Amino acid sequence: MATSKITAYTFSGFADEAGDSIQEQIRATKELGWSRIESRNINGKNITDIDDPTFEEVAAALGASGVTIDCFGSAVANWAKDPRSEEDFKKSVEELERGIKRMKRLGTRYIRGMSFRALKETRPDSMEIEEQVVRKLKRLVSLCADAGVVYLHENCANFGGLSWEHTLRLIERVNSPAFRLVFDTGNPVGTYDRRGKPWERQNALEFYQRVKDFVDRIHIKDAHFVKPTDGIFNDIDHCWPGEGEGHVTEVIAEALRSGFTGTFSIEPHLAAVYHAPNGEKIERDRMATYVEYGRRTMKLVERAPRI
Repeated sequence: MATSKITAYTFSGFADEAGDSIQEQIRATKELGWSRIESRNINGKNITDIDDPTFEEVAAALGASGVTIDCFGSAVANWAKDPRSEEDFKKSVEELERGIKRMKRLGTRYIRGMSFRALKETRPDSMEIEEQVVRKLKRLVSLCADAGVVYLHENCANFGGLSWEHTLRLIERVNSPAFRLVFDTGNPVGTYDRRGKPWERQNALEFYQRVKDFVDRIHIKDAHFVKPTDGIFNDIDHCWPGEGEGHVTEVIAEALRSGFTGTFSIEPHLAAVYHAPNGEKIERDRMATYVEYGRRTMKLVERAPRI
């Protein structure tokens, strides 16, 4: 599969936030005037986990619609998997191998992956943990390189997401053109910078500026910090893009000024959890929320300064 660089920025999104079925996801994508989906779940199951007959139905629906999947939003090496667990590693290898076969079937170049769960009970500078993470990531990335696809690491509640320095160490140590980054603007709002103490919350713009040379995709997500928790990730409230603490408008502007030619991919996290004035949680219209989020994102990109 060809791995030439994208020549202009594009739009995509986690269309499972608009609807469960591939038909609903295609409809939301077309309503935005887009032609790409970052596929995560189909009818509640990750695209790497759905059975073969369901995958063939998805492929047929995509082929008939003209919509493509430009990235698999997999759970490979994600925040639910322990870097010390060989069983979790085996599961990630199996997920990736299934994903690669399906990516080649659909002509998809990118798969989103992570660097295993960040462990609060261990030191963030633990070389023992880092060695395990690097060893396992090298294996996962080598599978991608052999298949001609690219492993996109996301900054989240994982080892590489502990700080921008952790991300850059992974880039240096994995050392492969098949290992690139997807930068999520919303995740730093709920994540501490784990270098030294006391820990301070990450700054999305600073993080992006430090890693931007390796970023092929930007997840547009925004949020307000609510309160710390006992875990790695703090409580946040998601909001419309550009209205929170994710520095969305600044990151978009920085990307465009730097000649970004990748993909802006929306991940609203708004429809399922909306805080009403009385404190109750209600469900928004998922389709309408997703489409509105996409339109607002396009406006932010359109209005962003290029110089």
